[in-house]
Amino acid sequence: GWKAVATNYSDLISSGCEEFIGINIGLVLTPETEWKWVEELYKGFSEALNKFGGLILGGDCSRGENKMISITALGFQSKLKLRRNACKPGEILLTTGIHGLSKLGLLLRTNPKIQKDLNLNKKLIELSHNAFCRPTPNDRILKRILCSNEFLITTEIGCTDSSDGFYKAIFDLSQESKCKVVVDYQKVPKNEHWPIGEKWDQFYFFGGEDYELLFSLPRDLASKLTEMDNDIKEIGYFIKGNPGVEIKNHPNKNNLDDNSYSHF
Repeated sequence: GWKAVATNYSDLISSGCEEFIGINIGLVLTPETEWKWVEELYKGFSEALNKFGGLILGGDCSRGENKMISITALGFQSKLKLRRNACKPGEILLTTGIHGLSKLGLLLRTNPKIQKDLNLNKKLIELSHNAFCRPTPNDRILKRILCSNEFLITTEIGCTDSSDGFYKAIFDLSQESKCKVVVDYQKVPKNEHWPIGEKWDQFYFFGGEDYELLFSLPRDLASKLTEMDNDIKEIGYFIKGNPGVEIKNHPNKNNLDDNSYSHF
């Protein structure tokens, strides 16, 4: 229940929503569904709404062969529009946080044996479980920008969330904005306990469901924002050219195979 709300609120945040109105819930249940499951689902909805704001506005419940949860989230657009097609050559690419934790959390939930096999740090395990089960969409960037007079010169910023993966989010910005993006591998922030290796790079770049923001700003504004918030990191820049992602300073000369998530 929590994750269903958080996923949809992340989409609103990455579009420039400054206040959540609430959610409509479309629910399909099998005849065998236990009431306890439904009760726990709605507890998750309630806890997430208490955390982020908004109400249950309505919805519908039907019978089906499989359980399905469909959320429609509503909110108010701020004066600052965040759009995938608003990145410009010369702008800096920034991220609000680290990635890969949710992918690791999924692996730990589905294969507990992996925890012992990989000899993972306990703190990393805890963070990964939380990232997968209780993601927290990051709205502080929008509030920071809206509260800062320096940013009033712009009404639109290139932005998306990383629900479908770190690499996919960057590629989408590039494709929608019709320019190339260069990512500096050495600047990509990672958890201090994150293991080294090609497999772990794949988890990081293509894991998905981290719900951080990836966005672009002109150099002067990017510098001011990273000074205001140490968690926001500069990881690359946009240039003129055909849409695509170039990863520089990567130890593997062949870079990474694109294993991005696809909805269809």
